[in-house]
Amino acid sequence: MRTIPTLLVSLTALTHSVFAMAAPTPLTPQTAEYQVNYGDIELGKAKYHLPAAEDGIYKYRFDSDLSLLLLTDVRHVLSEFSQEGNQLLPMRYLHDRQGVGPTFTEQTAFAKEQGFIHTRYKDEKGKYPFEGDIFDPLMVQLQFRLDISTGKEVLDYKMIKSNELDEYKFRVIGKERMTIESGSYDTVKIEVVRDNNKRQTFFWMAPDLAYLPVRLTHFEKGSKQLDIKLLSYHFDETHAVPAVQTEVEEPTQPKAPKLLGTGAN
Repeated sequence: MRTIPTLLVSLTALTHSVFAMAAPTPLTPQTAEYQVNYGDIELGKAKYHLPAAEDGIYKYRFDSDLSLLLLTDVRHVLSEFSQEGNQLLPMRYLHDRQGVGPTFTEQTAFAKEQGFIHTRYKDEKGKYPFEGDIFDPLMVQLQFRLDISTGKEVLDYKMIKSNELDEYKFRVIGKERMTIESGSYDTVKIEVVRDNNKRQTFFWMAPDLAYLPVRLTHFEKGSKQLDIKLLSYHFDETHAVPAVQTEVEEPTQPKAPKLLGTGAN
């Protein structure tokens, strides 16, 4: 009879170990698809895809196909980066935009050993020093998820975008239950810090999904312009992660950092 309790204890410990190993991280191979709306008008869908690293190199992709009446906007973005601990190191960034309006290609090469960043945007070239922590506009999302998952309080990021050096700052507002069409999630609500209230951007990230964003809303002068909501998600590229959420601890709310001269866009 003693064997049964012993087996139960062993099985419980093994089960807990398996679930612990199976918990996704921001760098777990994943796919997430979103519905993009302009106000209440459906524009189309966007998809993020992060396969497993090959030879220490990650290749993160973003693809979107949006349209409104006769207007179209199709984008394909690729970010290549490596990892040192919890720090992501950018290597190459490609952004191709087609549709009604300006068609362009943006390319960025991060030559850390040379100490420079080489850019090309709409046939215009640029060159910047590779100093400190710097990111491209796509992989910075993963760095943000890594940082907030480890409790980092200073959420301040510099990136090269459109041949310019941009700075984005964020602050944690608090936890909030978010219910959308794809499910109900316990989330952490984040706000983009800006120097005025003409534009406001909020997004909600689910800790149980490795801080995957489940919703983003953007306001211009108090009117909702963009509403992006999670449709589906997969981790490990083999099965969908069940939409089972648990309560999360209240995150530490850092003081709103002061904006530097570049500002956030």
